[in-house]
Amino acid sequence: MSTEAISTVVKMLESLPESAQNQAINHLRDYLADLQDEIRWDNLYKNTQANLIAKARLAKQQIAAGHSQPLNYDDL
Repeated sequence: MSTEAISTVVKMLESLPESAQNQAINHLRDYLADLQDEIRWDNLYKNTQANLIAKARLAKQQIAAGHSQPLNYDDL
């Protein structure tokens, strides 16, 4: 985010009464924490995607070769 955009947000917050500022800051903290969590999960997914694809291909090969059996949910 540019310094100008941050300055705009700060000015907007400063224009609010203190109680509203505190409320907005609390919402902003929660929102940013959620964003960071989403970014973390996206990165984890991206880092494991190649492995997931390889495992799926292996499973397809094993199924095609008859080296698998249907999942029995009662055995779980």
